[in-house]
Amino acid sequence: MKVITKYRLLMVGLILGVVLTGLVAMSLGPVPIRFPLDSFQSKILFDLRLPRILLALMVGAALAVAGVLFQGLFRNPLADPYILGTSSGAALGATIAVLSGINLQSLGLSARPLFAFGGALLATALVYYLGRMRKRPVLTIMLLAGIAVGAFFSALTSLLLFFRQEEMAKIMFWMMGGFSYARWAEVRIVLPYLGGAFLYSWSLARQLNLLLLGEEKAHQLGLAVEQFQRRIVITASVLVAAAVSVSGAIGFIGMVAPHIVRLLIGPDHRSLLPASALAGGLLLLLADTLARTLLSPVELPVGVLTSFIGGPFFLYLLHKGRSALD
Repeated sequence: MKVITKYRLLMVGLILGVVLTGLVAMSLGPVPIRFPLDSFQSKILFDLRLPRILLALMVGAALAVAGVLFQGLFRNPLADPYILGTSSGAALGATIAVLSGINLQSLGLSARPLFAFGGALLATALVYYLGRMRKRPVLTIMLLAGIAVGAFFSALTSLLLFFRQEEMAKIMFWMMGGFSYARWAEVRIVLPYLGGAFLYSWSLARQLNLLLLGEEKAHQLGLAVEQFQRRIVITASVLVAAAVSVSGAIGFIGMVAPHIVRLLIGPDHRSLLPASALAGGLLLLLADTLARTLLSPVELPVGVLTSFIGGPFFLYLLHKGRSALD
């Protein structure tokens, strides 16, 4: 079967999956949705469940696309915003914005995505430059640097929790991840950031394909490698920051979704990026639907659920590619 046919079938399957999962997510909950809607059901559906569904799709897509960018940058499927500490940096930035009470509404901006971007960019830059040896990324050092940087930023977030215990619920939200606060305001906050970053990411597809050949070969083919790598870091940081600013730190979507899609249709970023975006959105919507219905009326943090799934998946990939670490 040709790759283009596989891609089309996958996209159709993912779109159908998103639609069907969205319909199921709309109907499930403490208040069952049945048509025709009464006024109470209408308020539940349009004010609570629809923005939550859209936000889960957007955040999942953002994390998956960021994962594709990081995996292209490091040329390794283990690269993930959570593993690399980017999510922890973004969570710290968003937490600082929430606790500081900084208000940029007069400028038409929200402080959370901007502070989250600063934290994500700082964490990613640290890991990237620590992970380079002899002008190329070294997987062992990159993973260790990501774990160390992520732990450091998480410790700073925990320190804020210690000194500001009255804000415990808000900070714990950023640490565990979830969509319990999802409203239309959050959708409006992140939509411009994610929309712009998605479009820009897909414009990088051809250059990402060149980077797969290696930095030296890509440079010979006309790619300004270092400048392009900085653009990847910034774009991925914007995606992660926008996602974390409304959902908290949610792990492993950025690794699992691109890996599955890559196995199905190959490494061409022109098809890998949009398919991974849909797959990431679908996976996170499924995880969020399970998180809020599995132990109903108790709601699990969706970040905990994705870590339960993604942790073993990461260990599997690490075991499978252990020879690359030697």
